[in-house]
Amino acid sequence: MNLKHDDENIALLFEAVLSLKDVEECYRFFDDICTIPELKAISQRLAVAKMLNEKSVYSEIVSKTGASTATISRVNRSLNYGSEGYSLVIDRLKSKEDDQS
Repeated sequence: MNLKHDDENIALLFEAVLSLKDVEECYRFFDDICTIPELKAISQRLAVAKMLNEKSVYSEIVSKTGASTATISRVNRSLNYGSEGYSLVIDRLKSKEDDQS
């Protein structure tokens, strides 16, 4: 699924996220905008993507994240054939980790 760049509601959401200044503001915003299950699902997908990027096997990912194999497969498909959004974020997070070490 590719998002349409002309969807004003999605553009507003992305601009809102980009306006957040720190993790505390993210907690406050996402606490208001998402239900706990929605936020857990999104964060689980990112954790799955990170583990797939680190070459973890499905059984380990299921054990550590609780994600279903269907979710893992969907995230894997996005990593391999998607818009490279996961890779962009994972690379930046890894770079930030390396800088802090």
